[in-house]
Amino acid sequence: MPDLRVQALKLLTRRDHSRAELRAKLAAEAETEDQLDAVLDRLQSERLLSDQRFATQRVIARARRFGDARLRQDLRQHGVGDADIVAALPEGGDEAERCHAVWIRKFGSLPQTQAERGKQMRFLQYRGFSSEAIRLTMRRATAGADE
Repeated sequence: MPDLRVQALKLLTRRDHSRAELRAKLAAEAETEDQLDAVLDRLQSERLLSDQRFATQRVIARARRFGDARLRQDLRQHGVGDADIVAALPEGGDEAERCHAVWIRKFGSLPQTQAERGKQMRFLQYRGFSSEAIRLTMRRATAGADE
């Protein structure tokens, strides 16, 4: 059991992990499921392992490039629960502002054709931005060009 704890701590010193992610990485080393659960429970009680902290840090690190839908999907893939996801998403800031910033970095100019407009909107959608954030971005870009 101490060896399993040491391995868990080594992983956690590099970066935060979700409980599910750490469980998957340590599963091969554990003698039993109960042993693994005991180590993870102890780490959580000592606040060395926290899905909430992992989710918050992940959102902060990735929000600059992705929308809320993509962030939510990413956190679910790492085994983070819905309550922790809902609590972490506001840390990314306003989705419409992030969407506009991504659009400016990628395109920077208004689409000249409908096909180009569709391409820009699909790109933002692929990045996980909501249709409302995309509409606001396109409307804002059009209003900025009219001035």
